[in-house]
Amino acid sequence: MTDLLIKLFIPDAKNFNDPKVRKKFGTLSGVVGIICNTILFLAKLFVGIVTSSIAVTADAFNNLSDAGASIVTLACFKIAGAPADKEHPFGHGRVEYISGLIVSVAIILTGLSFVKSSIEKIISPEPISFSKISLFILVLSLLVKLWMGLFNRKLGDMANSSAMKATSFDSLADAIATGAVILSMLVSYFTGISVDAYAGILVAVFILLTGVQMIKETLNPLLGQAPDPELVKDINKTILSYKDIIGIHELMVHNYGPGRSVISLHAEMPANVDIFELHDTIDAAEKELKEKFNCQAVIHMDPIVTDDERVNRLRKEVEEIVKMINLEAKVYDFRVVPGSRSSTLVFELSVPFELNKSEDEIIKVTKEEIEKLGKPYKCIINVNRENCIADDSGEK
Repeated sequence: MTDLLIKLFIPDAKNFNDPKVRKKFGTLSGVVGIICNTILFLAKLFVGIVTSSIAVTADAFNNLSDAGASIVTLACFKIAGAPADKEHPFGHGRVEYISGLIVSVAIILTGLSFVKSSIEKIISPEPISFSKISLFILVLSLLVKLWMGLFNRKLGDMANSSAMKATSFDSLADAIATGAVILSMLVSYFTGISVDAYAGILVAVFILLTGVQMIKETLNPLLGQAPDPELVKDINKTILSYKDIIGIHELMVHNYGPGRSVISLHAEMPANVDIFELHDTIDAAEKELKEKFNCQAVIHMDPIVTDDERVNRLRKEVEEIVKMINLEAKVYDFRVVPGSRSSTLVFELSVPFELNKSEDEIIKVTKEEIEKLGKPYKCIINVNRENCIADDSGEK
């Protein structure tokens, strides 16, 4: 069924970074969600009224909130697919994340509402009636939710959409919650012990946990989370394939929504190579990044002296000192500026976020260790904290 729907409504699904194609993904997910959740809401509401079950009623209104969330998804994907304009030069792709955030908040509010209802029923319990038709509808609902979870997971994986993945997670959690309701009805029927209100709390807890998880998943890209490590490795490998690029640092991936990103980095290049040749290399590298990762790319060139024995020796000595401070720290853009009385060492020092020292402390310790080399060197050190640094193969 899933493959058939994708084939019918998204024939160009492989081109998922295209905003028009992503809009089709969002439309399919939203329409299926609205139809299925509305039917489930009406069916469960009927069962809840007939059986006087707060757990079933809670589950019904959870489906209604899911239908509303699907409407929000439809609207947000339509906005996200709008082209870039003067006010939003990088497009509207982040609306996808906002969509997930809105859905998450709505789910949490629904969960809190049914925690309250369940507690009230624990205090003032009501008898629950049992019918085979009610059980049949709930089992059918569970199966539909399982399918919706798998359906949205496939869409989310194909389109790399956090909003659809969150919807998938929500559907699977709903299936578990419905299973808990079915179990409470069976327990009540066979033992006469009413656990409906407690099952209602269990359903509400699942709803709340789902909402919190979804907020985390959708809020991280809005706050600016670190890029996928595999993407970082691919970028490193691509850039370092050019013979004139010695190493890279200060790699940043700016996410403006799925399929919309800006990559910026500093590339170390030999200072003794013709500047126009280096410029052509930078242009070629930027073009390849754009084509390979569907992004805008900006590369800053750092000229490095590679044919001076003294400079190379000093750089190695400084690198050894830096490793003593932290094994993951690296030296970039290393230059030696000669002076009448002493030379000045100018370099970038990249350290991981986990290093529990201030920039001033790092600079102070580094300078003190360099002084032990026995030469009157001055130092100009710029400290960067970054996760996106080249790996051990990052320099040739």
